Amino acid sequence: MTAFLYLLPCAGENLIKLGISRDPLARARSLAPRWFEFFDLDRAWLLQADRLAEAQAWETALKRSLKPHNAPAPLLSVRAAGGFSEWFRGAHGAVLDHMEAMARQGFALHPARPWLGQALARGSDSLYGWADALWQSMLDSGIDPSLHPLAPSLRDACDEQAAFALGVEDRLPADVVRWYRDVRG
Repeated sequence: MTAFLYLLPCAGENLIKLGISRDPLARARSLAPRWFEFFDLDRAWLLQADRLAEAQAWETALKRSLKPHNAPAPLLSVRAAGGFSEWFRGAHGAVLDHMEAMARQGFALHPARPWLGQALARGSDSLYGWADALWQSMLDSGIDPSLHPLAPSLRDACDEQAAFALGVEDRLPADVVRWYRDVRG
């Protein structure tokens, strides 16, 4: 089964998250709130392996070679997501060099932003249903939707779509789109 070695650099600093996942979108989402801003997705890469064991071997070799670059996880990362030994400072170039070498051997190397955007686009049906159910729950509570405790989750989901230029008006219920436009000003 396909697996990916991922290279996710933090935006605005020389810190990367290195790891493996069968679902890079779910993994990125688990690592940080507003992950689409937390990581510099224009410098992020996914190296596709045919088997999980291949991706694990790449990760193990890289982690050993990058030991001097090991860094603590950023404070804004989600502690429950784990992976505390997979943060490295000053190692983006070395990891990308390794990934490019593997690509020269025939493995697929994907720029992360388009790949993640396509994965988001494939999830439009579940997004619509989730947003509709959340919106109805917010309305049923009797609390102003903009003040509801779940409002940030809905706003973040809308912002996530916008960050990948996926039109919210085509992917979300009309009431949610109107609310989002009002909230964003």
